[in-house]
Order: sequence, then C-alpha cells, then structure tokens
Amino acid sequence: MEIVNHPVFGALPATKQLTIYFEGSALRVREGLTVAAALMSHGVYQLGHSRNLAGPRGLYCAHGRCQSCLVSIDGVDRVQSCLTLVRDGMTITRSTGDPDLDWRQPMKWAPADMRSRS
Repeated sequence: MEIVNHPVFGALPATKQLTIYFEGSALRVREGLTVAAALMSHGVYQLGHSRNLAGPRGLYCAHGRCQSCLVSIDGVDRVQSCLTLVRDGMTITRSTGDPDLDWRQPMKWAPADMRSRS
C-alpha cells in the first residue's frame, strides 16, 4: 500500500513506473523510491533473517544507522535497502546468510575511488 493522495500535501505527482524483481516476482514501483519503500508498498516487510538474534529483520531506522534493512541487490550482498534507490530491472533477494567478510578483497559495492585504497 502506498499513499498517493495525502490529506495535507495532496496528490503525488505522476512519476515513471519501473519494474524490479523481488525473489522472482516482478513488481511495478514508482521511480525515486528506496528499495525498502518499494518493497513495503507491495507488502514485503521482512527483508532478511538474523542468525544472531534468530528472528526476522526489516526496516527500522530508515536512515542507514541500524543495518537491519540489508538485502542482496544484483548479486551484491548486504546492501542497505533504506538508502538505495530502485533502478529498472534490479534483482533483489532477502539476506539470510552470513556476509563474505574477506577484508583482503575490494568491496563490490564501494565507489571506485574507495576500491583502490589499501
């Protein structure tokens, strides 16, 4: 569910519709949404499973501090869904396993200028 006509701010402006894929299902979402917001607009609230706490994980702080909203996007594990904007055709899966913590390898998600640092 998504608010498209707010009682105070009025109707949202029309935006381009994108298709994302969540665990094999195609979802139509508005451009400009974060991955977390797009998934929540389709009723997806559990974004992963905490092995340490033995429970579900989902959106908590919504600004990148808590790391509770981590998902895998296009094969890259542990991406913050609350800070990542949707792109047309992106593939998203829940993060359910342990991350690859090999610190000797460059981080796949890091900006190019950070990858070259040793």
